[in-house]
Amino acid sequence: MAGHSKWAQIKRKKAVNDAKRGQHFTKLIREITVAARSGGGDPNFNPRLRLAVDTAKAANMPAENIDRAIKKGTGELEGVDYQEIAYEGYGPGGVALYIECVTDNPNRTVAEVRHVLSRNGGSMGTSGSVAWQFERRGQIYVDASRYDEDSTLMAALEAGASDLQREDDTYVITTEMQQFAAVQDELRRQGIEFRDAELAMVAKATVEVSGDDAQRLLKLLDALDDLDDVQKVYSNADVDDAAFAEVEA
Repeated sequence: MAGHSKWAQIKRKKAVNDAKRGQHFTKLIREITVAARSGGGDPNFNPRLRLAVDTAKAANMPAENIDRAIKKGTGELEGVDYQEIAYEGYGPGGVALYIECVTDNPNRTVAEVRHVLSRNGGSMGTSGSVAWQFERRGQIYVDASRYDEDSTLMAALEAGASDLQREDDTYVITTEMQQFAAVQDELRRQGIEFRDAELAMVAKATVEVSGDDAQRLLKLLDALDDLDDVQKVYSNADVDDAAFAEVEA
């Protein structure tokens, strides 16, 4: 969603600073395992695994946990058979929701997602009901306090990025999927460190949400994120800054 990067930053701060860190590690381990299973255990030849490993390292996950997750994905160690499932739905204000999950029990997961939606002013949609409103893009987050905007933009565009937007203290660099790894490599080569990177579902158009609907939406997003099986939640909502300020407070 517009403001998705801001919401993602809030969630990362919470994951590092509170008791949810263990849950955050669990989600990262699942992503590493699934990535290794789908594309092999060598990050140099598996961009998705490379991203998952980089994210885990940034969260200070011990190297042995990362190695074990990779080996479970490649079958070298016995592990759980995880499935990737995406659910679609609607939130307060009629905004679209795209909910990515990794689970060993789809029946449990769909029941939990439906329950959270119904309790927080949302509803489950059918497959394909909102997916068409999003497209998969790479997004790279750079600390705006450390780098000049013009030079960062130039470096990103030269590397093949399609856009750079500033959200508060963060530059959000958007890329096509095919250019995602190349842009990261070029930023590193030019000495530009980034806070995080992800392959996100970016809304093609947004819906403005404010007031009670914005607060209810952020509460719903928080409740969905708290589910162990939910990896990421995306929305086409453009949430006003006042609602985000209350969440951070």
